[in-house]
Amino acid sequence: MRQHDDSRHTHAISRPETILRMKNRFTCLALGCLLHLLAATVAHARVAAPAAHGPTPTENQMRWQEMEYYAFIHFSLNTYTDQSWGFGNEDITLFNPEKLDCRQWARICKESGMKGIILTAKHHSGFCLWPSRYTDYSVKHAPWRGGRGDIVRELSDACREYGLKFGVYLSPWDRNRADYGRPEYIAYFRDQLTELLTDYGPIFEIWFDGAHGGTGYYGGAHETRTIDRATYYDWKNTYALVRRLQPDIVIWNDGGDRADLRWVGTEEGYVGETNWSLLNATGEVPWAMLHFGLETADSWVPAEVNTSIRPEWFYHPAEDERVKTVPQLMDTYYRSIGHNATLLLNFPIMPNGLIHPKDEAAALAFGKAVRESFAVDLAKGAPAQASHVRGGDPTFGADRAVDGDKETYWATDDGVTAASLTVDLGRPTLLNRLLAQEYIRLGQRVRAFTIEAYTDGSWREVARGTTIGYKRIVRFPAVKATKVRLNITDAKSCPVISNLGIYSAPVFLSAPSITRDQSGAVRIAAPDIGPLFFFTLDGSEPTPNSQKYTGPFSADGTVEVRAIAHDPATGRSSPVTRESFGHSKRAWTLVGITDAKAAAVLDGDPSTVWHHGDAQPLPVDLVIDLGAAQPLTGFRYLPDQNRWSSGLITKYELDVSTDAKAWTRVSEGEFSNIKNNPVWQDRRFDRTAARFVRLRALANADGNSRIGYAEIDVITE
Repeated sequence: MRQHDDSRHTHAISRPETILRMKNRFTCLALGCLLHLLAATVAHARVAAPAAHGPTPTENQMRWQEMEYYAFIHFSLNTYTDQSWGFGNEDITLFNPEKLDCRQWARICKESGMKGIILTAKHHSGFCLWPSRYTDYSVKHAPWRGGRGDIVRELSDACREYGLKFGVYLSPWDRNRADYGRPEYIAYFRDQLTELLTDYGPIFEIWFDGAHGGTGYYGGAHETRTIDRATYYDWKNTYALVRRLQPDIVIWNDGGDRADLRWVGTEEGYVGETNWSLLNATGEVPWAMLHFGLETADSWVPAEVNTSIRPEWFYHPAEDERVKTVPQLMDTYYRSIGHNATLLLNFPIMPNGLIHPKDEAAALAFGKAVRESFAVDLAKGAPAQASHVRGGDPTFGADRAVDGDKETYWATDDGVTAASLTVDLGRPTLLNRLLAQEYIRLGQRVRAFTIEAYTDGSWREVARGTTIGYKRIVRFPAVKATKVRLNITDAKSCPVISNLGIYSAPVFLSAPSITRDQSGAVRIAAPDIGPLFFFTLDGSEPTPNSQKYTGPFSADGTVEVRAIAHDPATGRSSPVTRESFGHSKRAWTLVGITDAKAAAVLDGDPSTVWHHGDAQPLPVDLVIDLGAAQPLTGFRYLPDQNRWSSGLITKYELDVSTDAKAWTRVSEGEFSNIKNNPVWQDRRFDRTAARFVRLRALANADGNSRIGYAEIDVITE
């Protein structure tokens, strides 16, 4: 009993001490937790996220940027007249697309990887693809659907069905309206804008073309009208209307007050290698600023690259063999989306209301090529290290750039504007592409970078570049490396890199070019180094078993040449190039011109050009002696192909003669949009026999008398 009692007594005595010890332990634990929490709080306060630097995108601009790739649709009355631009007096009864299927358009766009469609609801001719209440020049008076059709409605419905965003193009210039150029036209323009932004659901983008004023039907006036595009449309109030009707929209405009998005100064499908998503809110915007942006600007105005899957925007049967190939489209991808821009790729709709099968095939193959190129990110989840990490906090560590989360990023301390990020691939790995993205919600920062590969025991530079922005994809020759390092060599503020990807993408051979000089010698070439060329002259498709090209060959008469490039090492062949040549230019001469440089007009080389000087006032004539009478059915004009081109003819007359004395007018008109899209201008006319051809330039794109020619050709029977 005593032992039991002692034991009970002992426990009774020790309980307060135990409680005290436990209290002390809990106090220490609580104090430790408090200190740890305090330290974490201090650390968090010390390692704050970087502050935004300079202009940043709005939420509307972010949603648009993340779309990356979407479609343009061009369709109007001039589709039926084979014109680039409608004049405004085209017969409304021509419009009858008996097979029109907007679901086909949407399906092709969806399967091609696009995220939306922008429809040219009204182009410069003024013809409306919806039954506007404010004009008779619309589908409501066309035979299509008995005047009860509405293409805007059908396409907006198709976009919803296929999960695509819908946008509209409304030309501010209207060559049909009698009141264009007068104040009352603006009310009409805004009434139509209200229809489009009210009746068709959410609109992600509104497109206002920069073309303005010039010749037109104008309700029967048949005259030239000019406006001040900076003031006439009262863009400030027009934009306010747009934003009130569609709060989530972005505005594209190539004129007047600054919009949300900018043109890149060309329709060839690329933006500058340096591309700042910035412009000033006011002031002039020269070509270089459109193409490269402005590092020191005060507003976020990112670039949209617009180009067509064919040479021109509207459908022309003669371009059925000139649809862009996968290598051409992939090059466009890298020089648009891969250069911190979005890509707006156009489909010209055929007169029957469908996308051409060749355009569909090219778009689907392009989408497949993009998916294959970026299917496997070699960097995702790989070990990554950085030369600097913001405050040593893993929240901003190197692994944040390879975790697949666009909302996390690697960052350095403020003031550290040069740093490197290294990805360890673990073993020698073949690679040829690097993708980098900045966290642009905090602004665009990087000015310059290099890329290095660790191969054969040492680092080797494989590429370098300037800006990054939302997305930058760098191409370089394939290299086998165990590590890859991105070096930020200069930045406006501490770098914030949200994504770094490494890829081994398939390389596509470019389709070769085929030219024939004045002597009749045919040459085949390609920008790729090393491929072989095979060709045919009988209209059959070339294969590696066809005739091998070993050098220039003579083909004097009418001939169609088809050629491919082929790489024996990979077994890959390029798309087929087809070029048709008429009668040889061997006997052609320029009449009355003694300048030896004028030979460039007939030499068959698109890169050479000859100009009439400014001293000769307009009109300017170019007369060609074909050497003998030929059955002519058309002519072709290729303007200056240099980047800083000049002398591009906009209005012309073409006369033919058998003796250079009595002339007959066979064609006249305009080369629409030639300044933005300086491609071959083909014009057909009724068959006529002639020896002499006279091209008369009435106006050029620069408003002076300088006229340039890269090539002139005729189309023979």
